[in-house]
Amino acid sequence: MAALLTEEMYRISLLPSDKQEAVDLYKRTIHRFPKTSFAEKARTQLEKLTASAKGPEPAAEPQKLSEANQTKAPSSSDSPKRIPTLPSKGSASKKDNAGSGLARITDLRVWSNPHYTRIAVDLDRETAFSSHLLPPDASSDKPKRLFIEIDRCKLGKHIQQFIPVNDDLLLDARAGQYTHESVRVVADIKSFETYKVFSLSNPFRIIMDIWGKEPEPAERPEESSPQPQPQAPTSDQPVVSAKKKMLDQPSSGPSKQQPSPPSASNVQIAKLKPKDLARQLALGVRRIVLDPGHGGRDKGAPGAIPGVYEKDITLAIALKLQKKLKESLGCEVILTRTTDKYLSLEERTAIANTKNGDLFISIHTNSAPHPGAYGIETYFLNLATDDDAVMVAARENATSRKTISDLQSILTELMKNAKITESSRLASMVQENIVGHLSEKYTNIRGKGVKQAPFYVLLGAQMPSVLVETSFISNERECKRLTSPEYQSHLSDAIAKGIARYVQSTSPAAYLEPAGPSSAKKSSKS
Repeated sequence: MAALLTEEMYRISLLPSDKQEAVDLYKRTIHRFPKTSFAEKARTQLEKLTASAKGPEPAAEPQKLSEANQTKAPSSSDSPKRIPTLPSKGSASKKDNAGSGLARITDLRVWSNPHYTRIAVDLDRETAFSSHLLPPDASSDKPKRLFIEIDRCKLGKHIQQFIPVNDDLLLDARAGQYTHESVRVVADIKSFETYKVFSLSNPFRIIMDIWGKEPEPAERPEESSPQPQPQAPTSDQPVVSAKKKMLDQPSSGPSKQQPSPPSASNVQIAKLKPKDLARQLALGVRRIVLDPGHGGRDKGAPGAIPGVYEKDITLAIALKLQKKLKESLGCEVILTRTTDKYLSLEERTAIANTKNGDLFISIHTNSAPHPGAYGIETYFLNLATDDDAVMVAARENATSRKTISDLQSILTELMKNAKITESSRLASMVQENIVGHLSEKYTNIRGKGVKQAPFYVLLGAQMPSVLVETSFISNERECKRLTSPEYQSHLSDAIAKGIARYVQSTSPAAYLEPAGPSSAKKSSKS
């Protein structure tokens, strides 16, 4: 029963909006099925629910992951969809909210290409919101509108409230103070296939992903930039920021959404769509997006050696990998960052989508409380299947382990359109080649296998995508290796060979053998 699930969600989140939704669902059940056992059970649960929580509720647990909700493009008769969230790190308690007022929107950011748009709404604290889709209104010449209504919220000062787009997908994006205590962020739509709305934590932000029709192979842009613009943004900047005067254009992408969430096993065995397969076979992998994890103020995991940080290691490896992929595959390779700059997790995925990447590879180093932990593992987006995977995802997402475990059913909804099967194949080939190649060069190389977990940075990626935990930076031996240019080079060699295997297996005709001698002398193990 949906009401029971919603009540359980309320027991976890303690949000009044979740409680009210459960109450409404119970009342609806009683009204529709008054003479059934369902109604009797609903009455019992409703009495318990309305009688409970009259005392003071505990303060929000820090580092909570926001619930993610995916919405199918509804018909004109669909009612607004409420999207519950959980408190994020730094969220105010109820007492704090009463004392310091409403949430405030601090920025509005947009990334775009001709077939996909991602809009990020940054807020200074967690608050409830809902998504709505309105049909066009011919009488007032209004287009179809997708908007989110944010409760207990104010627009921040200097927020640009209107962003013209005027492409094949959107007319514009705009924000306004709808009531004294609510804000609406609206996308005026020309045409679209589907959309989803979800929230992320630390800091709290609301994400709108909108897709148009998927481009046919002949339509695929050759350039890495989404479209010509007066001043092209760098790879680590959004196409539009409400804090910036320069206005570029947002847009779309594809992803059909199903009415009910699949089980974990169903997600794992999902088939590659014929259109996706045909596109890859026709074109091969022409553009790869590499994502060096962390950067700027986000240092990532600290190393066992003082002064060593994950952000520096991942960038060094990614730069080497970029060069090797260009040489071995002859394809275009884009980095989400090329310097020590901060990027939010949603920016990284948006870059991969707007650059029309065929593959997305996120590079990280692992870390554990126990300094003896070591090894290499590769992840793809799916429900976590073991406690270690939950721990790694929680660390990379900057959320709590309990939150990831509690909300995996919500994440299932969000991951419906991820290319799970192809990502799993890519992860297997990358992992196998890293372990095999490094075992020829070094002792104590441990393969921890291919794993799955709900990583923020992979959410919404429209191409096969993996996250590589190259070695444990918290282990002294592996930390020393990670700082070695030679080890970084061997790592990037191995990842490149794994990617080449995947490309060859997916599109043999498109695979380009690297020039030059195929064999090299093995170095002595160290």
